[in-house]
Amino acid sequence: MKILVLNPNTTGSMTAKIAECARDFASDGVEIIARNPSCGPVSIEGYFDQARAAAGIIDEVRRAIDEGVDGIVLACFDDPSLDACRAMATCPVIGICEAAVHTATMLGTSFSVVTTLPRSVPIIQDLVLKYGAERRCRRVRASGIPVLDLETSADARQRILDQILSAKREDGCESIVLGCAGMADLARWLGEESGLPVIDGVVAGVKIMEALIGTGLKTSKVGAYAAPRPK
Repeated sequence: MKILVLNPNTTGSMTAKIAECARDFASDGVEIIARNPSCGPVSIEGYFDQARAAAGIIDEVRRAIDEGVDGIVLACFDDPSLDACRAMATCPVIGICEAAVHTATMLGTSFSVVTTLPRSVPIIQDLVLKYGAERRCRRVRASGIPVLDLETSADARQRILDQILSAKREDGCESIVLGCAGMADLARWLGEESGLPVIDGVVAGVKIMEALIGTGLKTSKVGAYAAPRPK
């Protein structure tokens, strides 16, 4: 079983961190292929960056399809170009926001999301609505930490924990979703410190993908995700 975990930005150190987290939780016999595009933004923070990243995402997905991967996980919490990738691929394609949100609904009656910058809040709110979980989502909180600062800021993990503790106290949420793939390595520590289930979408996406591949399910091709017409 081969799963591509695609970091849609071009920062190789973040790709390596995402790959390590995915491999730590992957089942025996599952090969995790981790890549990022060679062109595009160094981080994805909002609609403009999503648009700039689209061409690189599509190129990497096409490459993975040609190589015969069994599934693709898009490791950016904005789930950029997810629908376009599903139209391209027969194998399952999962976005980490979608995976994390659905996982949260199975672990408690409510959740809050802790993300990076304020500009990501309305984007994530729209995704939660798209995925049908708006009644379960108490709040989307911004930590104020830019994506790349997650790797360099000495107080990043504490600031994220502070938001989680505020969510627990003020939102009344029963679990936390981490709203950035760059937070993947913090999930276990944040869960221990907060006493809440803390869900990282990278791991959630990989484990759900294993289940989809294992049951032989593939992307439907009879409607919106029909293969693109030659043009």
